Amino acid sequence: MLDELLHRVRGHSPRLLETDRSFPEAAVLVPITRSDEPEVVLTLRASGLSTHGGEVAFPGGRRDPEDRDLIHTALREAEEEIGLPPGLVEVIGPLSSVVSRHGIQVTPYVGLVPDYVEYQANDDEIASVFSVPLDFFRDDPREVTHRIDYLGQSWYVPSYRYGEYKIWGLTAIMLVELVNLLYDAGIALHQPPAHYIALN
Repeated sequence: MLDELLHRVRGHSPRLLETDRSFPEAAVLVPITRSDEPEVVLTLRASGLSTHGGEVAFPGGRRDPEDRDLIHTALREAEEEIGLPPGLVEVIGPLSSVVSRHGIQVTPYVGLVPDYVEYQANDDEIASVFSVPLDFFRDDPREVTHRIDYLGQSWYVPSYRYGEYKIWGLTAIMLVELVNLLYDAGIALHQPPAHYIALN
């Protein structure tokens, strides 16, 4: 499975962001454990944060002027937020950039991490660190679908429930791209699912 992940992410051509606007940049790390059944590492952001407080997210944040590139941003933020040493991460490649509702262009980078890391959450930013088997998302076990209209296009974004955690929004969009890439899951983001009910 990890060999397939390496092959597919390295051969992936991320979707280009088609807009004539320029946005401030950010990056997140999508950490995948090196294990027979790979898991994706996620965070629950502290509830008091000004943006995305109380939401599930990948470790990451805004690009600093000193950052060499966005990979450096993702690794620096992962170390600051969850105590993940950059030297333990094998960055494989990017997924497609997305724009947050706060007008930030976010680029995700998939990276392999050991499955024995003891994460140290930065209490000022992160309430908890947890992991979910990648296979969990394969059959698209969504609770609900959120329709988001942005840049002239409708997105039908799944919301997943894993234990006490709700995984939705940009994080879900990134996970769908990864799961489609790895498993050929065919989860559509631009067409409503068969059970979608439009509420007017």
